[in-house]
Amino acid sequence: MYQFCYASKSTSSKVDLLEDLTNILKEARDFNHRYQVTGVLYFADGYFFQCLEGECLTLKSLLLERLNKDPRHHDIKLFETKEIEYPSFPDWSMKYISKRSQIQQFCQDMGFNDFNPFAFQQHHVDALLEKLSLEQAEEQKSA
Repeated sequence: MYQFCYASKSTSSKVDLLEDLTNILKEARDFNHRYQVTGVLYFADGYFFQCLEGECLTLKSLLLERLNKDPRHHDIKLFETKEIEYPSFPDWSMKYISKRSQIQQFCQDMGFNDFNPFAFQQHHVDALLEKLSLEQAEEQKSA
C-alpha cells in the first residue's frame, strides 16, 4: 500500500467553487470506493491538499488520467510517495475537511501566515497528515 499526497491551486470562481467541490468529492468517493483508495481532502485559501492511500498502480493511474486532466485545478505539486504498512485514513473513502481554525493554527505554528501547501516541505506534510489522522481518531471516539 502506498500514500500519495499533492497540492494544487483551484481554478474555480467563487460562484462555482461550492458546486465544483461537491462534484470533486462525489467523483473521488465513487472512484475511491471502486478501487479501494482512502484519503482526505483539505481546501482553504484557494489551495487543495489531498492525501490518497491505495495500490501504487491505482494511484499512478489516478494521477495521470484524472488529476492532470481535471480543469478545476492546476499547478499540481507532488510530495513524496511513501510505501506504508497501514493506511492513515482507513475509514475515509474521501473525507473532506473545510477550512478550520485547528488547521489555521497548525499552519501558524509551522510558521505560515495562511494555508499555502506549495510552501510545504515533506516534514510539514507529515505533520499535517498526523493532525488530520488525529482528527479521524477524534471523530471515531465521538461516534
